Formats: sequence, structure tokens, C-alpha cells
Amino acid sequence: MRLDPDSCYGALLARDARFDGSFFVGVSTTGVYCRPVCPARTPRRDRCTFYRLAAEAEKAGYRACFRCRPELAPGGAPIDAVPRLVASALARIEQGYLNEHSVAALAAELGVSDRHLRRAVEDELGVSPVELAQSRRLALAKQLLADTALSVTEIAFASGFRSVRRFNALFLRRFARSPSSARGGSALAREPGAPLKLRLDFRPPFQWSALLTFLAARAIPGVESVSCGEYRRVVRVGERTGVLCARLAPRKNSLSLQLSPALGRDLPTIAMRVRELFDLDARPLAIRERLKHDPHLAPLVRRRPGLRIPGAFDPFEAVIRALLGQQISVRAATTLAGRIAARFGQPFSASLAEPALTHVFPSPKELSRVSVAEIAAIGLPRKRAETVRAVSAAFAERAIALPITRQELEDLPHWLRAIPGVGAWTTEYVAMRVLHQPDAFPATDLGLRRALGGIAPRAVSERAAAWSPWRAYAVMHLWCA
Repeated sequence: MRLDPDSCYGALLARDARFDGSFFVGVSTTGVYCRPVCPARTPRRDRCTFYRLAAEAEKAGYRACFRCRPELAPGGAPIDAVPRLVASALARIEQGYLNEHSVAALAAELGVSDRHLRRAVEDELGVSPVELAQSRRLALAKQLLADTALSVTEIAFASGFRSVRRFNALFLRRFARSPSSARGGSALAREPGAPLKLRLDFRPPFQWSALLTFLAARAIPGVESVSCGEYRRVVRVGERTGVLCARLAPRKNSLSLQLSPALGRDLPTIAMRVRELFDLDARPLAIRERLKHDPHLAPLVRRRPGLRIPGAFDPFEAVIRALLGQQISVRAATTLAGRIAARFGQPFSASLAEPALTHVFPSPKELSRVSVAEIAAIGLPRKRAETVRAVSAAFAERAIALPITRQELEDLPHWLRAIPGVGAWTTEYVAMRVLHQPDAFPATDLGLRRALGGIAPRAVSERAAAWSPWRAYAVMHLWCA
């Protein structure tokens, strides 16, 4: 996908936040690259070069702007139009895979040779996998220096560097200043046990209240809670557990994320999961342009501009929740999910400020060890209990846990569909919320059919053809209506 320089410059002149993260601009006179929303004086057209990725601008010799902070820009631009292999590699790199593994290991995981992966990434994105990973590490470090009270050593390791000395050297080379001087005299006061804070930007508009309403109705008791404009949940990554809290930041197109200090080493994985949970990389302008032409959808899109698709922080948890929701009410399914967490999950001791968070949702291995009779005892039909246990065993057999690989996600619908009791509705719902597929479409959904006047599934699919490739967003508008 090539950038149109004239269109990019027009968006830069307008400082249009809807294009934030879609491109970056390198300014030849300053040697700095910026977001299209940078508040600095707009440079002349002949001094601007446009790049899809921050890593491309850095490879060309530009340094990140300390005013608009490119590390905060919403993502998604490169994944929209690149081959599956490159998109999969990019997603793993964003999760921090190359912090612990080599490019050869990543290539083996994706089923290609090391050379083929390097060539594919460089041909599509203009930078190598290592350059992408290094750009992401330094961007996260820059953000943590500005937004947290972590020490430089803690930031180095949280960003994925194995050596503080190498971190200092690379940061100095990239930003022409040391980490300590980049923080300057504005370092935040550090209190023992204080939560980590992170800012996650998005493209406006953004329907935060509608997103919370959807999640609140489906929040698993003891694991998640929604109140006072905040979303909270228990998080387990590997052997580490903690709490995350997300709220809308005032006067900014961003969310404010707080994490337990114990989760500091997992920041790349958690940040990416939260972005997917709240669909922060969505493109509201493109979605609106496609859906507004349908007479049934047009008033819904006007009523809720920027409506997002709620994602899933934990894929296994979301799949089990989807199985429980088959052919019963949302409220009943939520109650059953809470019983699974309370009976089979590990107790969680949060602070006094988190009385609603009491359990970690059971892992695939933990739930697969429970008998069908015990699962059925929470109030499930035996056939449904057998399906829950079979899905848990399938996850455990594949050793799937956070961070989940992109290949595992892409393979998920195929082996799920082979398990008795998993139907088309479940796999499409999983595609929407777990795989983040914008064109996923559960045509057999009863609520969706009712919203369209009670028509048959085939008629629903025919009607929805014009909404592609954003059919999942149309589903959300119809569900919310």
C-alpha cells in the first residue's frame, strides 16, 4: 500500500485525528518525525516525507518528536493491506516475541524460512523484523519514561531489553539524548506498590459508554467489573497475576491504563491485549463511509459514531464464555461464567479497593482436569458440559496461553468447529471478539435477525453483503439498537 503524499499533507494541515497512526511525517529541517496531529507549526510541503511506519522514518534517519510522541499513535495501518505472513509476524513482534526469541524462531513458528520471512517483511514494510522490534522497544521505553515513575533499569527490562547498558546506548543513538535526560526534571514521585500507568491513544470518535455497557452485561463475576466509567479485571500472564484498570482520559483521544506493579515485565503483551479488547486501532471514518449508505444502519451510525467491537483479553476465557451463551440469555451466561471462575479458578487477593475481583479465571489445563459431572453441576446440560471440557482439553493440548501466537488465533476456528457442540454461531462470534475480524458475521444470531425484521439467515447474509468488509461493526450497531 502506497501513501498519497498530497492526501497526507492535507491531513497534516488539518491535524485530523482520524488519520492519526495511518502515517508519520519526517521533517527534513528538524530531523524529527511526527504524527499528523502534532501541535507544532506545520512545515512546508517540500520539507515533508511520509512513512507508513515509525520504524521506516527511523530507518531514514529521523528521530521521534518529543511533543506529539509518535509512540502513542494508534496502530493498525500496516496490517490492513499486507499478506497474512507479514501481518502475523508483525503481531508477534508487537507482543514482544523478539525480546526473548530470534527471527529464526519466529520464522519457524510461522512455517517459513528465516530468509523468506526477512524478505517478506522488508518488501512489504520497508524495514527488517529486527528493526521493527527495536523501534517498538524504544517507543515503549520513551513512553514509560514520560508517563511512569519506574526507574531507568526497570524501564529497560519492561521494554524488552536484556541489558541496561545496551538500552542506554541505543536510546542515546536514536533520540540524541540519554534516558535520564529525556525524562528531565519531570520524573514522577514513586510510591512503593503504586500502579503502573500507561496511555493508549485511539482515533476519534469513540463510544466508550456503549463499549462499557456491552462489557458490563457480560462481565464475569469475580474476574471483571465495570463501574463509574471504569473497566477492571484480574490478569494472568504466565505465572504473574495482577489487576488492570482502564478509563477514558479527559480531554484526550486516549484511554488511561493502570496495572499492578507485578505485571511490569508483561507490558508489551498487556498493552496489545488491551488495545484489542477496546478495539483502539479501529478506523471509524472508513467504517462510517461504508455503513451509512444502508437505510437501516444510517441512523444507527449517526446515533453512535465510533462504535467499537469489544474484543477479548483472554482468548480461552472468551471462547468458554461464548459456549455458555449458546441459546440462553446474556444474564444467565454471565452467571454461569461466574460459577466456573469461583469453583474452578484460583482465588485472587486484591487490595481493599478491589473487593469485586476475587478469582483468576481457570486456565485450559485447570478446567480440562475437571470432570464433566462437576462442570455440569454449575447448571449446564451434560452435552454443553462435555463441549466445555473438550474445548478446554484442546486448548491445554496446544499449550495455548498468553501471549497467544497469531498462528494459534488463525487456526482457532478450524479446530473449534471440529468439536461436537460448537456451531457456526460460536465460531463467528469468536471471530468477532477473539480474532478481531472486522468482517465476521454471525448470520444465524437471533437478535440480529430480529433487528432486521425477523428475516431468515440467508436473507440476512444477502442484506449484509453491502456492508463488507465491516460487517462485524454493523452487527454491533444492530445489537446496540
